[in-house]
Amino acid sequence: MEDFNEALFKTKVDNIFVKIHIALMSNTLDEVKHFMSDNLYSELSNYLNQLLKEGKQQMYDEINVKNTYIKRREVVADKEVVEVHLIARYMDYIIDTASGKTIAGIDTRRVEKSYNLVFEKKVSAKKLGLVRKCANCGASMNINATGKCQFCGSTFELSNYDYILVSMEKS
Repeated sequence: MEDFNEALFKTKVDNIFVKIHIALMSNTLDEVKHFMSDNLYSELSNYLNQLLKEGKQQMYDEINVKNTYIKRREVVADKEVVEVHLIARYMDYIIDTASGKTIAGIDTRRVEKSYNLVFEKKVSAKKLGLVRKCANCGASMNINATGKCQFCGSTFELSNYDYILVSMEKS
């Protein structure tokens, strides 16, 4: 396994966690698709679509990550797997989109929740340079913003270069 900067990795984990929750809340999951596996994206999309169909919206207010630690890091087959335990605090509730009223959860105080996150990176992953290029048209891309090329709309395949989130389970 190559050099691994634990502090940098944990910062990345925290940022991805928050970005995914903001995307769920704002119905912009496509903007964080490149940070996760197709299976996890599909699972979260199904949840979001079910809420939309029912006229509901998931809300997360005052979200922050309290603690993140690495439980294990190992190579399994052709992938490097990093399992992370994350503790976050936030208001977690669902509103009725027509009335704006809270119909489930807690919207008056933050609650603490624990998660087990699993990240995977291909052992054969290429180095991710400072400038990310769109594989489709060659334009420079900011993968932290949306992971989509602003010119042709292609999604950056982060899984070819870096860790992606494959599992996010409440513990």
